Amino acid sequence: MPEGHSVHRIALQFRRDFVGHRVEASSPQGRFAEGAKEIDGRAIVASTAVGKHLLLEFEGERTLHVHLGLYGSWDFAGEVTAAPTFTVEDGKVGDEVRRAGFLDGLTGYRDGALSQATPEQLAAAQDAQGERNLRVGGPGRRTTLRMSESDREVDTEEGEFPPPPVGAVRVRLLTETAVADLRGPTACEVFDPQQVEKLVAKLGPDPMHDASRKAENRFVERVMRSSTPIGLQLMDQSVVAGIGNIYRAELLFRARLNPHAPGKSIPEAALRRLWKDWAHLLAIGVETGQMLTRADLKTEEDYRRALRSRDQRHYVYKRTGQKSLRGSGTVVMEDMGGRTLYWAPGWQNRPAG
Repeated sequence: MPEGHSVHRIALQFRRDFVGHRVEASSPQGRFAEGAKEIDGRAIVASTAVGKHLLLEFEGERTLHVHLGLYGSWDFAGEVTAAPTFTVEDGKVGDEVRRAGFLDGLTGYRDGALSQATPEQLAAAQDAQGERNLRVGGPGRRTTLRMSESDREVDTEEGEFPPPPVGAVRVRLLTETAVADLRGPTACEVFDPQQVEKLVAKLGPDPMHDASRKAENRFVERVMRSSTPIGLQLMDQSVVAGIGNIYRAELLFRARLNPHAPGKSIPEAALRRLWKDWAHLLAIGVETGQMLTRADLKTEEDYRRALRSRDQRHYVYKRTGQKSLRGSGTVVMEDMGGRTLYWAPGWQNRPAG
């Protein structure tokens, strides 16, 4: 299932190429025909992600809510500009591959209010960093871009625009120059403002959406009130929004926290560090397009290996039976709340003070 960074990147894609444009909305598959009628002919005025939920706001107080679930993905085609992705060719960039600031110029980014950036600010920040522009001119040329939990696929080819729908397209959003096709989502529905407010109220804080002290306090206080193991709480979207199986395993390893430790047994200072580390890893994921969670990569070749192989990007995720990359012992795999948990008991049993 896509984790929070993927959905934030999709929201960025819509802000670049769709916000401010009037769209034709349709449901080639037919399952979203009524919903498509509600937003057809309206302009998209905002694009926001909260945890794993994408919210596309249309004029007239209508919002398209999408949750990709396990199999959902968006395909973009036409004159689209790809979000930045850290690739092997980029080499080492330092400080856990934090590029010295594709997003630094965006209003509120460092304060967690990324959704406030305008399309003009996004374009200016991209141009300033010399990012590759995938906008393709000329008749019969188009760029296709797939965004889901898997790595992005980019292809430029001859063909008509808009391209014909392929497969079971739940909803198609079409402007004069770009098209977005949604396939296989768990949720795809049109909300009014009250429904949006109700959805967001049910979700835990997301540091990319709200990095305030109030949001941090909300996370810390919620965890400390419960005897539920921290490994389960991090996967509870009402506690903290956006964390999935990979980030759960890696955050706990980086914090040296036993996944089975009751939330109320963890000191406040440790939980505040955990929140800040989640904000840090989430920002890297949004900025680079990679869930690269290791902090021990020192050389350019270390980064290249990590970016070539998913096995080299993480400390414990899917490394069952391998020697722990810190401390002693090996990585183990077990079931926790119906999901696979990876952790290193030899490293993650330190008191959390």
